[in-house]
Amino acid sequence: MTNKNVLVIAAHPDDELLGIGGTIALHSAAGDRVTSVVVAAGNLKHDSDGEKGVYAQAQRAASVLGVHELKLLDFPDQGLDRFSLVEIISPLEKIVETVRPDVVYLQYGYDINRDHQILFQAALVATRPMEQFIQAIFAFDTVSSTEWAYPRSFVPDTWVDISATLELKIEAMACYETELRDWPHPRSLHALRAKAESSGSQVVSEAAECFMTIRRVLRNDQTPV
Repeated sequence: MTNKNVLVIAAHPDDELLGIGGTIALHSAAGDRVTSVVVAAGNLKHDSDGEKGVYAQAQRAASVLGVHELKLLDFPDQGLDRFSLVEIISPLEKIVETVRPDVVYLQYGYDINRDHQILFQAALVATRPMEQFIQAIFAFDTVSSTEWAYPRSFVPDTWVDISATLELKIEAMACYETELRDWPHPRSLHALRAKAESSGSQVVSEAAECFMTIRRVLRNDQTPV
């Protein structure tokens, strides 16, 4: 898991952290170059709250996790349904071509948030198998969106042990002061820790994040280990 280009695609600030913060920190610690893309972030570029605004919070959280580059696209929050799918796919394709990721993490889209649904469909197109440098694509869930959907269709098949980086995930989420909620809301720090510990217990580790495998490609002399 070293010297890889890693691409994370999420709809809103803190979405990527909620689902994959510990795994991002693991990639960064291993020397991988992580690019995080927040698609519905157009309003953040005009954030007038300075260091207290969501833009600054996102930058601080990315720094805690060791993200190499945080890209904010111009689409409006809760407004992806105003655009054609092609309009959303196009900038994502350009990012994929530039980053040339070995591993991609996408936000799972079958939940109650319309932005998540649309972005997931666009991201699947932008990362289709024609881009042969992509070795694996995984989908991550988003608390307070994925588990509130029906039918509940997020069924993980891959667990990443984040015991070593859980505290970094919690520290990074604490940067999102305007997005945090009080316990027992699932976006509280207490709930995030409990979720990681619960996922970890499923594979007998102290903490984990879980994913659905969208595609994993073995080429040349690679073996399915």
